[in-house]
Amino acid sequence: MGSAHAATPQAAICASDKPELAEKLSEDINSALDGASATTAISLHDRTTNTTCALDADRKFDSASTVKVTVLATLLWDAQKDDRALTQEEKDRATAMITKSDNDATTALWNQLGAAKVNAFLLAAGMTNTVLDSEGHWGLTQITANDEEKLLQLVTHANPVLGEDSRAYILKLTGEVIPSQRWGTPAGAPGDAQVHVKNGWLERATNGWRVHSLGAFTGGDHDYTITVLTQDNATMDDGIANIEGIARAVHENLNAPASSARP
Repeated sequence: MGSAHAATPQAAICASDKPELAEKLSEDINSALDGASATTAISLHDRTTNTTCALDADRKFDSASTVKVTVLATLLWDAQKDDRALTQEEKDRATAMITKSDNDATTALWNQLGAAKVNAFLLAAGMTNTVLDSEGHWGLTQITANDEEKLLQLVTHANPVLGEDSRAYILKLTGEVIPSQRWGTPAGAPGDAQVHVKNGWLERATNGWRVHSLGAFTGGDHDYTITVLTQDNATMDDGIANIEGIARAVHENLNAPASSARP
């Protein structure tokens, strides 16, 4: 039968054009994870130093509300194809869905789009490990940290899938999330960064609380994205604390003063 204990957590592995940064980042992320009982997946990318880190980044989790960014991206991608602007009703729903995590607004947009359009967007976005729930529950979409990172890359950089206006709109709304929902990956972010976030939280009978956070950090000389997905948290607060410990380690390392090698 095997033991009931969670598997020994794997270590986060980082790579970078600055090897010493990768080493320190791996060390600090793993230190933040030390002793945590939750199942955690991490994927992050800093373009400035070409740094990536991953931990269990292809593991599937129930999306909870993080899928709302995919819903918005699908809506905009579909509208782009028809060369049309969003209606006022669509804008109102999109705003409520992202800034307040409104579920009714999400369900309305989800039903309007339908699974076929969401799947077509996922294919275009290369999010091939994201699987919709067979019974249509958007919050039970199966996501991976790597796929969420692909989405954040599309949102933050020019690409053939999402046009400039679509990307700007997603960044605008994720930058206007209400204060009570700005926890997670923004913890420890530098003061001069523009913070874009969408979180998700859901308790189920199995695997406790799922608590997730997607973050993009732009403006100034910041150009990085962080995805942390967790489950098996005893409480929502445990999940938040887990994510914020990781986030602080990432922000601190990516924004450390340049070494004395600089003239």
